[in-house]
Amino acid sequence: MNRETPVVTCVGLNHRTAPVEEREKVACSPQDLPPTLARLREQLGNAVVISTCNRTELYSTTDGGDLQLERLLGALAATKEAELNPRLTYFLRHDEAVRHLFRVASGIESMVLGESQILGQVRDAMSAATQAGSLNGVLSRLLHSALRVGKRARSQTNIGRYAVSVSSAAVALARQTAGTLDGKTVLVISAGSTGKLAAHSLAESGAARILVTNRTPQRAAALARSIGGHIVPFSQLPHALAESDIVISGTGAGDFVLGPEIVASAAASRNGAELLLFDIAVPRDIDPAVRELPGVRLFDIDDLEAVSRASLRGRRREVLRVEAHVEDEVEEFMIWWRSLDVVPVIAALRERAEDHRRRELERALRRLPDLNQAQRERIEAMTRAIVKKMLDRPIARLKNGADTGLYMEALEDLFQVRRTSHVTGASPRGG
Repeated sequence: MNRETPVVTCVGLNHRTAPVEEREKVACSPQDLPPTLARLREQLGNAVVISTCNRTELYSTTDGGDLQLERLLGALAATKEAELNPRLTYFLRHDEAVRHLFRVASGIESMVLGESQILGQVRDAMSAATQAGSLNGVLSRLLHSALRVGKRARSQTNIGRYAVSVSSAAVALARQTAGTLDGKTVLVISAGSTGKLAAHSLAESGAARILVTNRTPQRAAALARSIGGHIVPFSQLPHALAESDIVISGTGAGDFVLGPEIVASAAASRNGAELLLFDIAVPRDIDPAVRELPGVRLFDIDDLEAVSRASLRGRRREVLRVEAHVEDEVEEFMIWWRSLDVVPVIAALRERAEDHRRRELERALRRLPDLNQAQRERIEAMTRAIVKKMLDRPIARLKNGADTGLYMEALEDLFQVRRTSHVTGASPRGG
């Protein structure tokens, strides 16, 4: 059967399929999203991009054919003029794509299982697509459903009880590597959400002195005040680096914030004390070449997975409960999705039946001129009831049958009705 209703498709790469150096090729900052979505809308007609430190995924509605993999992958790579290895990506369609997004929104597909930031990131992706006009009816319904299941996961299970963020995982790894944060000076390079979470985790973990720097002084100052830290002008970054025992960087600026030259100079002034660097940004903030420097240890976001595994046991029990909510929402979404074909057929069937009923009734009433108004109304009601009873069973089978497609084809052929596709166009407020 040739469906006219578009199929949800997803192409992406994440921490399970690709290392950070591959993921950063197509990572989209909030500033990148508007032009990215504008280009994707031109190429695909509709698109939603979810881009986090762990993943970049493109959702679109297509005919679901195998050729769509190459088309979507090409469109995703073209947004950053990148070359992607298809073997490091995944292509999902239909209920697999729906289920995957619902699991993402619930936090059970994250590197740090149950992390709390992803739901807001899905909401931001929907908002960006709405603003760009790349959200059609199916994608709008999909994202609203994803947000609902994400909220259910956190309100009806204890997955949120165990939830941590990438930032807090980085702090945990810093504490584990350094042995303790007592007496340590920590430099946070970032004042965005990632930096804020890291700074607050550091303050709670007993870091003796927290330095905060950012290219925007006002943001750095606000964060420093909120945790009792010290602001460092971005121009003084080399000096601050030399003073620090631990550095956590999460700007995702696109260019390296720290390179071998500046790090080597800072390490040389530390009298042999080890300098620990934690890069939690995608794209990365710290040039991986600094790994070769003596007295320096660099950890990137992929190194955080070990921290997540260490605290997995308690959260794993909740995953099964979250998955039950996911399956409920997948079933509800797929019922709605199938109805996109069913509703037009039902409407066409009812319209055709009503047209026949009305014409036959008018013909009969012309032959019975002596009927009064009450008798005419009784006959009208009787014919409506007959048509309704005749249609009740086929409509019920259309809505709830095991093979809806077979029944639709039969009805279209027998009654010469045709459905009309009505959800394929881009519509920012659709669904």
